[in-house]
Amino acid sequence: MTRRAPSRDGRREFARRTLVVVDATPAVDRPVTRDVALTLYTSAFCEPCMQTRAVLAEAVRLVPGLTVTERDVARDPARAESDGIRSTPTVIVLGGDGAEVFRAEGVPTLNQVLVAAAHAL
Repeated sequence: MTRRAPSRDGRREFARRTLVVVDATPAVDRPVTRDVALTLYTSAFCEPCMQTRAVLAEAVRLVPGLTVTERDVARDPARAESDGIRSTPTVIVLGGDGAEVFRAEGVPTLNQVLVAAAHAL
């Protein structure tokens, strides 16, 4: 606690400080999730793409075996067209057999990505 200056009536007030501890232990072991692949389609100057990168980075932190491949639609338009990309960002989650399990156009929530990764197993 830290002291503050006396109030008008002469009493001292105390400020409370809260310490937040973050557990960095992965939630899932690597061998379990090694076959789950996430593909992020992006474009230049895309603000939602930056938000999506942050969501996927948090998913990888929680589930270290996930792999994220980022593809720029301007650099690889043929691949984007073959994957049916209509807007950015688009996240595609593939299972171990290569089948599409989940697709999000726009910024997905962390829960959506984690549930999709679980379905891909």
